[in-house]
Amino acid sequence: MARIIAVANQKGGVGKTTTAVNLAAALAAAKRKVLLVDLDPQGNATVASGIDKREVKLSGCEVLLEEVEIGAAIVSTEAHYDLLPGNSDLTAAELKLMDALAREHRLKDILAKVAANYQTILIDCPPSLNLLTLNALTAADGVLVPVQCEYFALEGLSSLLDTVKAVRHRLNPKLEIEGLLRTMYDVRNNLGNEVSAQLTQHFGDKVLRSIIPRNVRLAEAPSHGQPIHLYDRSSRGAIAYIGLAGEIIRRERALPGAAEPGHAIESPAHGEAAARLKAPAAHHQE
Repeated sequence: MARIIAVANQKGGVGKTTTAVNLAAALAAAKRKVLLVDLDPQGNATVASGIDKREVKLSGCEVLLEEVEIGAAIVSTEAHYDLLPGNSDLTAAELKLMDALAREHRLKDILAKVAANYQTILIDCPPSLNLLTLNALTAADGVLVPVQCEYFALEGLSSLLDTVKAVRHRLNPKLEIEGLLRTMYDVRNNLGNEVSAQLTQHFGDKVLRSIIPRNVRLAEAPSHGQPIHLYDRSSRGAIAYIGLAGEIIRRERALPGAAEPGHAIESPAHGEAAARLKAPAAHHQE
């Protein structure tokens, strides 16, 4: 049975879609069966996976509205993970779901039909706390939160964690924080070091050891419709996401009752929210 991870942050521009796509590709490279669900009406994860969102005939919209079975809409990608495409039609789906019974559980029920086919299901959420995001959080086992190492990126973190707590209480008791992932990190930036230290101080082992650096090749890859390990396998960004995939797999193996999954990752991993920064602290990147 698949472990379902929602990649979420209500603040845009923090590397959420980049993380969803490249983590899916890195896990697939580790011979795991992966499904990526693009639940963002912008459809960026679909484009970054090499699929033209304008020419998609069946997408998450039709699946959420139960017009087609999910298996009919899933497509394969060059990076060997499966994709449930998303595009602007998801906005219409959200509006139509407003009056539906058990509307927050629609995605959970749909993914249950294919969960046995995968080891990991990743959901790229919209950069807002709307009905689509609530569906993702209701379906998920864990939430992976990309956090840009800048002060304003911390502002939305408290709201997201409050939402996770509310969803756990009302809709999904099993929901946990999969981890906080530091993204677009520049070791030369003092503020980034301070934010990183504060995250570690406040959240402890919920902060993942993997750190995603600010990397030009990583930023270029989506425009070529490729995950970073296909676009430039030797780049720092590619190495960082291979490391993240390894860390996710190791954490999964440590869960109670976890079965031994798939194959090993090729490379080792490298090296509830602070509302304000305190005194600068030393930062250590592994």
